[in-house]
Amino acid sequence: MISITDLHFAYPGSSFRLRVESLNVATGQSLALLGPSGVGKTTLLRLMTGLLQPSSGQVKLGDTSLGALDETARRAFRLKEVGLVFQDFALLDYLTVEENILLPQRFHGKGPNAASIQQARLLAERLEIEKHWQKLAGQLSQGERQRVAIARALAHRPRYLFTDEPTASLDATRRGVVMDLLRDYTQENEASLIMVTHDTELIPLFPFHARVEDFTK
Repeated sequence: MISITDLHFAYPGSSFRLRVESLNVATGQSLALLGPSGVGKTTLLRLMTGLLQPSSGQVKLGDTSLGALDETARRAFRLKEVGLVFQDFALLDYLTVEENILLPQRFHGKGPNAASIQQARLLAERLEIEKHWQKLAGQLSQGERQRVAIARALAHRPRYLFTDEPTASLDATRRGVVMDLLRDYTQENEASLIMVTHDTELIPLFPFHARVEDFTK
């Protein structure tokens, strides 16, 4: 379960305040974070992954309290247990599609093995980017880059998946491909999915929703 309790956060020198008394996402569940631009959706996502630290309160992923870990331990935990799709994709343009997808394994110190490479290729095929396998990320379109970022987030089979507008650069057909993949992944791996989205067409796909502006009042 992903669990937030009595969380408070503020940016220094800003009037922005985020307060979450309680928010829980069970194993295998999916939650859509909704709200207008600037309301704090990405901030909440970063707090839920330990990329930001609250001024008070607790974020737990399973039995792990992120606030109890130092920065090095939080990073190691993310590399093993968390899949992240950033709004700007965070790809390394000088690496190939293959190398970008397999980055979590390389950073974790083990390096990719035959099984992880096969898993990455299967994801690339399903996301229709396999033909770009050896192409540099900097040579891809926005939609292709977004799908590489999604494949990278799933390749190491994380238990917790956090995605920030993961379909924003995709047409309707490929948006459906991505959502089918994310839904199948969470069900087959008993993973939890948190998605920030502005896309109202995706909202019916999520059994649970939270409007982030309710946490900033």
